[in-house]
Amino acid sequence: MTDLSEARQRLVDAWLDNQWLERGLSRNTLENYGRDLRQFGDWLNREEHTPLEQCQRYQLLQFLAHRHEQGLGARSVARQLSALKSFFRWMKREGRIDEDPTLNVARPKTGRALPKSLSEADVEALLAAPDLDDPLGLRDRAMLEVLYACGLRVSELVGLTLGQVNQRQGLVRVVGKGDKERLVPLGEEALHWLARYLREARPLLIHPDQDVLFPSRRGETMTRQAFWYRIKQIAVSAGVQKALSPHTLRHAFATHLLNHGADLRVVQLLLGHSDLSTTQIYTHVAQQRLQTLYEQHHPRAGT
Repeated sequence: MTDLSEARQRLVDAWLDNQWLERGLSRNTLENYGRDLRQFGDWLNREEHTPLEQCQRYQLLQFLAHRHEQGLGARSVARQLSALKSFFRWMKREGRIDEDPTLNVARPKTGRALPKSLSEADVEALLAAPDLDDPLGLRDRAMLEVLYACGLRVSELVGLTLGQVNQRQGLVRVVGKGDKERLVPLGEEALHWLARYLREARPLLIHPDQDVLFPSRRGETMTRQAFWYRIKQIAVSAGVQKALSPHTLRHAFATHLLNHGADLRVVQLLLGHSDLSTTQIYTHVAQQRLQTLYEQHHPRAGT
């Protein structure tokens, strides 16, 4: 426990309880927020001899500069500032302070991390790994094919029902964030494996009253966690060494489309991004492709 007064600790605890009740923050996030606030409270008490309730904007800026000088990265500083902003907004709303010292304090620019992806060879190895003699293996192959062919979020994939797939037209109706629907083409390879799975494996896995497209081992809707546990097992057997995340194949879908000349706006629609700025994280792929094409085709590009 840090050297906070009991009154200050009660104040922090009251705020954390409010965050849990109103925002449903996880235990881990609450612990991080509490630690961030206690660090600031300790610094404010030690360096400025000021209680939290009397914090001034210049003191907050001094603290953030101090944290940066200590070598704290921009993302960590931004997270700490986010906790402080939330705390002082609550203090203002509760009538505990007259002015919010975090007002108009800008978060540091952190940039966006480039999404991790897989090479086309990695994807081919992953797709070929499931045991097709096992109904679960055939289900896994069909799931991976649909995931890679359509660039779905994992939650969208495990939530698919039979009624969302039109094999004749080769389309899947996806319900994304905010219950927004989009139509995504499946492609011949995904259609082939989906048809084989529906014919040979799904009848052996599904409960009669379930219409979920890809049921779990128990014949019910699969969880995201169960799917990714399964995929990590498949990656090991496939010899894919790269770390997988829930969006790995979604990122591979977008990256490989751009590598083969797709327009960024088309990729946005297929991914279900409401704003093009979200898709622009992939522009580095398009720029690399432009550079390659320039070097291949411009008569004066060579040395």
